[in-house]
Amino acid sequence: MRILKSSFAVVERRAEHAVKYFYSHLFWHNPGIRGLFPASAQDMERQRDRLFAALTHVVAHLDEEDLLPYLHDLGRDHRKFLARPEHYAAVGSSLLAALARTSGEAWTPTVEKAWSEAYQVIADAMMAGAAASEDPAWWDAEIVRHLRYGQDIGVLTLRPHAPFPHLPGQYLSVSSDRFPTVWRTYSIGNAPRRDGTLDLHVSRIERGRLSTALVREAGPGEMLRLGAAGGRLTFRRADRPVSFIAAGTGWAPIRAMLEELAGHPPDQDVRLFVVARDAAHLYDRPLIDGYAAAFGWLGVTYITPAPGRHRNQATGRLATALGHRALWPEQDVYLSGPAPFVEETAKLLAELGARPDRIFHDSVPAAGTGHGPNGRPLGFGEWFLSRPAPHWLDPSGRAPGPR
Repeated sequence: MRILKSSFAVVERRAEHAVKYFYSHLFWHNPGIRGLFPASAQDMERQRDRLFAALTHVVAHLDEEDLLPYLHDLGRDHRKFLARPEHYAAVGSSLLAALARTSGEAWTPTVEKAWSEAYQVIADAMMAGAAASEDPAWWDAEIVRHLRYGQDIGVLTLRPHAPFPHLPGQYLSVSSDRFPTVWRTYSIGNAPRRDGTLDLHVSRIERGRLSTALVREAGPGEMLRLGAAGGRLTFRRADRPVSFIAAGTGWAPIRAMLEELAGHPPDQDVRLFVVARDAAHLYDRPLIDGYAAAFGWLGVTYITPAPGRHRNQATGRLATALGHRALWPEQDVYLSGPAPFVEETAKLLAELGARPDRIFHDSVPAAGTGHGPNGRPLGFGEWFLSRPAPHWLDPSGRAPGPR
């Protein structure tokens, strides 16, 4: 484990070069694979970011028990990309070539052996997860309703053609015939329903082709493809107070869990903190206010900047509000929103005394967590290497996701 982590530390410093070399090597030696990947340069850039994010996650959790379930889920999910065993072998060869190229003199026979063995374990776990799944590679689903809030937020109600199993708090991935090789993750905004329909909360990302199409162009009757539900931001019932903290469309999985609690009330009080960059982005406020009025166990705090003030003022307001919430060591906390928001809020909660094992959030990094000099969203690889000042309140930074 130590060899892999120390060698990866060298690669991290040249992440962009490593990932670009990987894909160049992969497509040059396996031209038939190219058609499985997005055609546009912008979408391939995000694909590169996701690869490095997944690799970072695996290396960071090599010695943890939850890595194997993560790899099983990853393999199951990769069936939607039509991944086959020979693809895993090709990816392994190109990954080792990229690591060797990037590592330079740090790439020794010992390091190569360690990475070869580690990749085989990873590939075997992913293929085992794919083989064990009884679910389809994807579900076809029809849009039956489309609600739009302003220019940048849409809530789509979908009806899958086959039962779609999921738990409150999970996310799924979406693809469209408009961009057939592009998949993006969105949280499911409801607990399971008898009619099987799903609500997806979509925030438009600037220059994000799929999110723009889903928010501004898609309508009832259009068909989408859905990947299997994933994520572990699901409610753990325990005899403890609970705090939910949601930013932007990170409200969706929190809403799904609250919907579940409405049918099976908790034994302890629940506090909900809803963070938005301005009052207009509190798009589900009528439902939240209705819940607060109907359920005595639920208290709600809205966090927005003062009128006319910069949206980042809400950062301080959230810290103050959380500081007023007592007994953090005794609580379970659920976080959802842009990746930097989740990371910074988790650190703040730890400073307030919350136990790390009782702070729950999905750890899958999301693309689009910042903005580069040309205005496009930063991918995770760029954000990871040079983190910008966090803009917590921008709902376009949603993670699954699979956020």
